Amino acid sequence: MRVLGVDPGLTRCGVGVVEGVAGRPLTMLGVGVVRTPADAELGHRLVAVEQGIEQWLDEHQPEFVAVERVFSQHNVRTVMGTAQASAVAMLCAARRGIPVALHTPSEVKAAVTGSGRADKAQVGAMVTRLLRLSAPPKPADAADALALAICHIWRAPAQNRLQQAVALHTAKAPSKGRLA
Repeated sequence: MRVLGVDPGLTRCGVGVVEGVAGRPLTMLGVGVVRTPADAELGHRLVAVEQGIEQWLDEHQPEFVAVERVFSQHNVRTVMGTAQASAVAMLCAARRGIPVALHTPSEVKAAVTGSGRADKAQVGAMVTRLLRLSAPPKPADAADALALAICHIWRAPAQNRLQQAVALHTAKAPSKGRLA
């Protein structure tokens, strides 16, 4: 499975591609950051994020895109920028028919470090170890994107089995027909 992880942001949008399957060693295929100038007009920044993500999709041809689920913060401007960059990433994937999965920060931290409350340094250290890298990816947005991809690779099989079980149960459940 090849996954493009996206840590959305307007100034720095982390991107990372990981390939592998759960239970086997994973391989990093690429990592980086799509940057936009903070003083640029919002529309131009969103176009720059789109162009950057499109380049990553062209180059790496992922089967899935994993995006960090936007959560409420105290800074509304930060949340809006993150949500807008997230929407751009989802749009780019949807345009190509690539499935998108959203993972919360705590899900990603728990998957990679074992603790949903891990800090950036712990996530970076575990990403480095899991992907057998010589140093943690910089900036932290890049490491977070790799962590998202790893989380999806590890969680997707279980999520798929759960969805199949629910679908099977729903199909077998007696229908509640009309009473005569």
